[in-house]
Amino acid sequence: MTDTPYLSKGDVITRLLREMITRGELPPGKLLRQRELAELFNVSPTPVREALRRLESEGLVGSELHRGSRVAEIDIDEQEENYLILAELEALATRLAVEKMTTEDLLEVQARERAFADVAADDPAAKDLNREFHFRVYESARSPLLLSLMRLLWSSFAHGPQLWRPHSKSVEDHQRLVEALALRDSDLAATITREHVLGSIGWMRAKLLDTPASRT
Repeated sequence: MTDTPYLSKGDVITRLLREMITRGELPPGKLLRQRELAELFNVSPTPVREALRRLESEGLVGSELHRGSRVAEIDIDEQEENYLILAELEALATRLAVEKMTTEDLLEVQARERAFADVAADDPAAKDLNREFHFRVYESARSPLLLSLMRLLWSSFAHGPQLWRPHSKSVEDHQRLVEALALRDSDLAATITREHVLGSIGWMRAKLLDTPASRT
């Protein structure tokens, strides 16, 4: 029997705020007032201050003298470049996965695709289910180096790389990818993956700049 790790109030508030930011409930630029957050979580201001300091070290929160803390703004050009890199790495991982994927791998990918499709768009579990689906595909490539690079790159998206695209569109893309994997069509699977990642750029720019965009 393993002991459950002790979580301080600061740990709990950090986790809750991190989830709210990465899910988009607290959008970039949102002012984070310590007193309001303390009332929201029914704690004293001390664990809130601790949580904000931790999230600032993670790049999720920024602070200015006499202006308090805010959810970190997103550098659109930097994020777009990260998406371009991610698209190529994920396309490569998908192509390798098709070549090495076992029947068991495919069944597990299909199960994760269904789990994500069945979850509500506003369910906090959607973010983790999306990640599990993608990385179960990439694990099938049997490339530890490539997998570690993608984990590092995913972490560069403080708010998560899948923040912008509507849940219904992700479900559609995932279904197309699973069909290509089942057909063992590496070219099609890699193309779907690349377009899926690159499509996030249009959704991101449309959301942050409040302008229409061509989204794939």
